[in-house]
Amino acid sequence: MRATTTSRITQLFERSQASGKKVFIAYLTAGDPSPDHTVALVRALERGGTDLIELGVPFSDPIADGPVIQRASERSLRAGTTLRQILAMVREIRRDSQIPILLFSYMNPLLRYGFDALGRDAAAAGVDGILMTDLSVEEAEEPVQRLRSHGLDTVFLVALTSSDRRLQLAGEHSSGFVYLVSRTGVTGEQASLSEQALPLIERTRRHTQLPLALGFGISRPEHVAEVAQMADGVVVGSAIVRTIEKHADSPALTSEIEEFTRHLTAPLREGRW
Repeated sequence: MRATTTSRITQLFERSQASGKKVFIAYLTAGDPSPDHTVALVRALERGGTDLIELGVPFSDPIADGPVIQRASERSLRAGTTLRQILAMVREIRRDSQIPILLFSYMNPLLRYGFDALGRDAAAAGVDGILMTDLSVEEAEEPVQRLRSHGLDTVFLVALTSSDRRLQLAGEHSSGFVYLVSRTGVTGEQASLSEQALPLIERTRRHTQLPLALGFGISRPEHVAEVAQMADGVVVGSAIVRTIEKHADSPALTSEIEEFTRHLTAPLREGRW
């Protein structure tokens, strides 16, 4: 059954579907390269054409992430970034932006904070939803109910190895959209998209009416164009985080991120898909 919400995320996909556009989703690790950079980087991503921000909560053991995002988490943790600080960053972003924001987190930081407190504080800060990377959909009902009671979307991952039952549960427990992992393994840039991406999209569509966003391995404008032909949203993470890492010590960091994002989103602006 489709969950209905009135969040910024739901509204974004409704507008995009009505206009025939596709949604560009950008991931960055909050606090990387330092907490002082995050708000400016989000603004740069938005100027470059990003429609939705996945704001990663740094974690010491990010088992689903490849080396690029692992290093970003390490830099962020060394800089002292906490979940409470990240919510403060969101409040600052909300001073002049209504871009949808999805917290992307492993369970440990959320459990330490407490789901009831998290739901209350995240919603008050202006967070729109939470993606719990390592929460099994079979055990998701209670956390989902707690977060939804505060008006937050909950987004779940499905993968090539997901059974039909897991696809069904992910659809039931998700709101806003469902995140499809385009290949097996950890996050990271790839030369080409997996040939199994389209079959995964087709399988998932049989279990939910929610918008579908495809991520993992997307790093080039041609990848963005290819995914836009199949899915409702395109997610880019490691390529953006790698660019942040490359220019971390440069005063031109935000302009480099804005330009790189504009390069990635060009096919969506120009209708080349």
